[in-house]
Amino acid sequence: MTSPGTVLDARALGRALLHRQWLVERREAAPLDAVEHLVALQAQSGDAPYYQLWSRLAGFTAPDLSALLTDRRAVRVVMMRGTIHLVSARDALRLRAVVQPYLDRTLPATTAGRRVPGLDPAELAGAARAALAAGPLHNDDLGARLAARWPGAEPNDLAYLARSLLPLVQVPPRGVWGASGGLVYAHADQWLGAPSATDPAADGTVLRYLAAYGPASVADAQKWLSLTRLKAVFDRLRPRLVTYRDAAGRELFDLAGTELPDPAAPVPPLLLGPFDNVLLAHADRTRIIDKSDERRVFTKNGIVRGTVLLDGRVAGVWQPEIKRTSAAVELRPFTALSGSDRDRLAAAAADLLAFAAPEAEKTDVRFAAAD
Repeated sequence: MTSPGTVLDARALGRALLHRQWLVERREAAPLDAVEHLVALQAQSGDAPYYQLWSRLAGFTAPDLSALLTDRRAVRVVMMRGTIHLVSARDALRLRAVVQPYLDRTLPATTAGRRVPGLDPAELAGAARAALAAGPLHNDDLGARLAARWPGAEPNDLAYLARSLLPLVQVPPRGVWGASGGLVYAHADQWLGAPSATDPAADGTVLRYLAAYGPASVADAQKWLSLTRLKAVFDRLRPRLVTYRDAAGRELFDLAGTELPDPAAPVPPLLLGPFDNVLLAHADRTRIIDKSDERRVFTKNGIVRGTVLLDGRVAGVWQPEIKRTSAAVELRPFTALSGSDRDRLAAAAADLLAFAAPEAEKTDVRFAAAD
């Protein structure tokens, strides 16, 4: 057991993260259990959560997650950092209250908020709730109904603001693997048949964060949860936590009694999905990626690429190309690969194609020249 106060370097923190994230070996677990363990899967692209679960769960297939959406056991909704996340139904009802203060605080500074100055948020929320009372509405229809009350505003801006003020879930087939569908919203309370929580206390969520992403600093948790002033929460929780230090001297917190893995233990090469939380859950990402490599993964238009991990660190990116009868994946390493790493990554990429395009008549794994 690592002693409290121990200094943990980037390798130790990276190994801990991979273990907490179920990435050292695939787990025999239900997809819904994985979603709740990870708390939320960022889902800016519809396919991203599927790849994220594929890398963590043994025997996972795309229909396993699609069924959670169509059965209303999971939903897509605005959560942390004001972005779309896939969460369990239970977390949709309780977690949104925790992040709502961030959404309320930052809404005026969004593009839509700046274009509709002086709008009363409570009045807009009430109007949107009333518009959705009879059932789900397409984004355009919701915007049009709200614009009838605020005729000087752009309908799409009003709909955007509404999804931040209220827990509006994206109704399937949005987010269903291989399906297409318009952006249709329903209020979470109606869609899930239960009232949303109203308590913004973050204590329980911080404990869950540490279970899946620790050890971590206060700043790390604030980055992931998109909240400020969490130091008071950590101070309240100290009797249930253990503390370490990172190489820069920052205090790191973890759940008491949680054993850290051996930093020297090998980990397999990995292909992680786009928007994977291992890249989004810390203010200091150096446990998993070199600072100089971030620009290769995080694009200027907000995309977080699928990544290649070697020895537990980001070492490249990958891009799929799925067509009707063929499928390919291109791996772009950041440095030259050894023969063994190349072979193991090719095998991982072949597994990815078997998951993403099981009926493809032709598949291809390509390696681009190292950047």
